[in-house]
Amino acid sequence: MYAVTVHFVIQDQKMETFLPLVMENARISLAREAHCRRFDVLTDPDCPDEVFLYELYTDSDAFAQHLASDHFKSFALATAGLMIRKHVKTFRQVHA
Repeated sequence: MYAVTVHFVIQDQKMETFLPLVMENARISLAREAHCRRFDVLTDPDCPDEVFLYELYTDSDAFAQHLASDHFKSFALATAGLMIRKHVKTFRQVHA
């Protein structure tokens, strides 16, 4: 498995615009991408300007396909001006 975490810090007064866009990206990713196994959108009530994503793919190629998808490109374009910061980390499953 290949895990992706994304931490967004959203501009003031932009969360109501950002959340529906990220939720739609998650929904479409799960529906259309056979190798996208999980796509969680999380928030912390104590940090109202932050959004955290946890995504799980079968491998790094599946994540690359996600990044190349039309729905992701649309999401990235629509949200580019809504965030202050975006930090992406990726993790590979450790096998014994």
